[in-house]
Amino acid sequence: MKVTTAADKDLTRGSVYKHMIRIGIPAALGMVFNTLYNLTDNWFAGQISDIALSGLSIASIVFALFLALGMGLQSGTSAMVAADLGSKNKKQVIEWLNCSHGITWFLSLLILILGLLFAQDLLSFLSDDAQIVTVAWEYTSVILWGNVFFNLTSCFAGALIAHGNTTSYRNVLVVGFFANWLLNPLFIFVFDLGAAGLAWSTLIIKMGSSLYLWKVLMIEAGVWSKPAYNFEHWRQLMAQIMPASMNMLTIIIGGFITIYFISQFGDFPVAGYSVGIRIEQLLLMPALGLNASVMALVGQNYGAGNIERVREIYAKSLKVALLISIVFIPTMIFLSPLMMTQFTDNQEIIGVGVYYLRADAFAFFGYMMLFCSNALLQAVKQPLFPLVIGILRQMVLPIIAFYLLINVLGYGLYAIFWAIVTIVLLSAAVAWFYTRGRLALLTPAIKREKISKVE
Repeated sequence: MKVTTAADKDLTRGSVYKHMIRIGIPAALGMVFNTLYNLTDNWFAGQISDIALSGLSIASIVFALFLALGMGLQSGTSAMVAADLGSKNKKQVIEWLNCSHGITWFLSLLILILGLLFAQDLLSFLSDDAQIVTVAWEYTSVILWGNVFFNLTSCFAGALIAHGNTTSYRNVLVVGFFANWLLNPLFIFVFDLGAAGLAWSTLIIKMGSSLYLWKVLMIEAGVWSKPAYNFEHWRQLMAQIMPASMNMLTIIIGGFITIYFISQFGDFPVAGYSVGIRIEQLLLMPALGLNASVMALVGQNYGAGNIERVREIYAKSLKVALLISIVFIPTMIFLSPLMMTQFTDNQEIIGVGVYYLRADAFAFFGYMMLFCSNALLQAVKQPLFPLVIGILRQMVLPIIAFYLLINVLGYGLYAIFWAIVTIVLLSAAVAWFYTRGRLALLTPAIKREKISKVE
């Protein structure tokens, strides 16, 4: 096995494509196992009872809403750390690590307080069944008290991505997947904790993951990260973290909006769309790997002032995105019936899922372009545009388009899918033009930054 050298970790030199492969493949593989982890929890919940499965479903929705507050920790930490790694400012790197660590505990406490105040009401809003709500709260209450381990994992993973290390995060996700198969039956059936056992299993795995990544980060940075408070550093970090967190929140809300309009056509269309989008998420895992590699590469080179290399990274990321699309678009078109039958034998559900996958295949490259553009903008500390485009793409435009197509013009279910395709492609085009414009302005911005440092 090839040993990663100091030269390999320096993302300001060497082959861009080689760096993308070294960083991107472990990141994508890790996210595959993260998705499989969630499917494992669903399978075990189904073994308990249908009520437990329903409870886990609404608990996951509610917890995702609260956890969205901390979801920007990974990209926000990565952006700030990578820039000073590129400029070889080790002292400042450590400052960012410690302040991000401090923000993590603050956000975790905020999530706990908000969860204890509002989570039960939200669960009751999503289900009228008292048994389902009770099971959902058993799961959610455990997760809320340990949400800090989710956030610490994100914080440390973001810092490691900035160092070009995605292998360690992949390792915890792979190990966590297999550990989940051992701990779930232990807590559910041996300790007789029911759905709460799923939460305890996840909590222990996340705690172990955060401790492992903390140790790896110590090796990478040379010091143990510890919580620190610095108002100016916190302000700059939060300016990166919160837009990314809110962008994740728009994705969650956007899912609600789409399902609301699809539900007007019945339960089977909702199931078909839900299965189809899970399959699509698996196929988009290479995009998440590409996102991680662009964040790390652009961050370090932006910090080093290598603007021409930043432009090169963006151009080559789009070429890689095109290559990935050439492979996966035919997969979505021709293999969608086979993939759908792995989840259900209901022909109506299969039909809706197949149609969605085949239609959305035309938007696949658009998704890839959005990942590349958003990653670059976050890496150069301009996270507001991804949030704006996220609000438009996930919330504003779908509400307008779906309402006009379904309630005003009277079109059927499939019009929703083609509206999604159109919105994604338009958003990708706007993001591409905007990102190119920002790239053209990066050189004077770097010069001004260097001049201010000298003064």
